[in-house]
Amino acid sequence: MDTLEACAEIWVSAKEAEAKAIAKRREAEDRMLSLIGVSESHEGTTNAESGLYRIKIASRMTYAVDSDKVQELAAEAGVEPALSELFRWKPELNKKQWEHCAENIRSALAPAITTKPSRASFVITKNEE
Repeated sequence: MDTLEACAEIWVSAKEAEAKAIAKRREAEDRMLSLIGVSESHEGTTNAESGLYRIKIASRMTYAVDSDKVQELAAEAGVEPALSELFRWKPELNKKQWEHCAENIRSALAPAITTKPSRASFVITKNEE
């Protein structure tokens, strides 16, 4: 029977299996990196073969930019014109401020904002019996 409890039980079971599968996959990936000799700081593509398997590893670095700091440093060095070429400036909506700003401001800027629903997220815990 398709009950809310049955669906929740399936979900909890699937999430547990998913977490175990992710941990197992990451452990295998870490071992392969070690066996192939790819360091954590490597950036680029590495290919390896072993019996039936062809393995392609794409290693990338993640970059985070402190926008206030980079603007301050660019001003000090007199290189502000380079910022628009070197960095993407992505505006993000401050929803709380947006909801409380003047209606004329909201209506003027609203055409630049797209709103679409995201997938619902769930947290389900089993009650202790």
